[in-house]
Amino acid sequence: MRRYACSFDWDRVLNTCDPEYYHWNQWFFLQMFKRGLAYRKASNVNWCPECQTVLANEQVVAGLCERCDTAVTKKKLTQWYLKITDYADRLLDDMAQLEGAWPEKVLLMQRNWIGRSTGAEVDFVIEGREEPVTVYTTRPDTLYGATFFVVAADSDLAAELAEGTPAQDEFTAYLDKVKQTSEMDRLDSSREKTGVFLQRYAINPVNGERIQVWASDYVLADYGTGAIMAVPAHDQRDLDFAKAFDLPVRVVVDAGEDPSVTWEATADDGLHINSGPLDGLNKHDAIAAIIEILAERGTGKEAVNYRLRDWLISRQRYWGTPIPIIHCPSCGEVPVPDDQLPVDAAAGRGPGPQTQGNIASRCGHRVGECRVPAVRG
Repeated sequence: MRRYACSFDWDRVLNTCDPEYYHWNQWFFLQMFKRGLAYRKASNVNWCPECQTVLANEQVVAGLCERCDTAVTKKKLTQWYLKITDYADRLLDDMAQLEGAWPEKVLLMQRNWIGRSTGAEVDFVIEGREEPVTVYTTRPDTLYGATFFVVAADSDLAAELAEGTPAQDEFTAYLDKVKQTSEMDRLDSSREKTGVFLQRYAINPVNGERIQVWASDYVLADYGTGAIMAVPAHDQRDLDFAKAFDLPVRVVVDAGEDPSVTWEATADDGLHINSGPLDGLNKHDAIAAIIEILAERGTGKEAVNYRLRDWLISRQRYWGTPIPIIHCPSCGEVPVPDDQLPVDAAAGRGPGPQTQGNIASRCGHRVGECRVPAVRG
């Protein structure tokens, strides 16, 4: 630093952890909250049981906490999210303005990150369950080739379906292993496929066939609906899973090869076979036809999906601006008034007595009953 001859005017220091600075972080958050763009939901996060804190993916090294080397697991906690998905189409459309000005590889990366796709939502009835389970697929034309059903092992649906069945103990043990696996590892297509048969059956809505319901880690709980129809002949992940557990493979698009022999799924276009009213149709016509059939039966509809997911305001250890929301047992989530910002929970000072008084007059609670959020948000 001496050789670089740095000189600092310490009267002009700016720290993002100063309340005077993050006052405006909180103000921005409240503007989004008031417009319905900030919300809370439960989701799985990296959790260190020793440090008792959420960890970012970068803070997990070889499955261990970077500070204490404790095995990191997954834990479902209520988290704050920002609704970036409300702007998915606008983000895609406005990229046209950047063509020729930005590198094409960057634009392609952005388009893939947003990942807009068109397909269909299809309802599958699960035996013994009142509500059907909806799956999203870009290839509804391959419905006749769905020979089993897979739900994300760490989803609420998987736990619900396993409860009270002979598979419950096996599922619980499997789930413990899944919680120790990172999302990046789960997305690795070269990993050996694992799963548990939940001793439950789904009904294929186009042919009435009973197909087994499995829980596996290659399906993610927070992508789509956390459940898929498995078409092993035409999806490599599904085919690898079918091979591992000796599940049926049915070709419904004639691409000139038999995946049950080559163990390579055929995703190419071709004429449909073994598909009832879709036989002889190409991919484009078959998709249009099956969506019409599903709509007529009330078991599906055309849909758009995005790879993009809402942004999690992740809070690792004690990092981060305090969330300016008061949690009231009667009113629910109450934004701190602008004139009471900043909420400085790190210094033990939240919204002042006047703020709590305003809320008390609004909900009838005594002052102090509306608690101020902790530093972690």
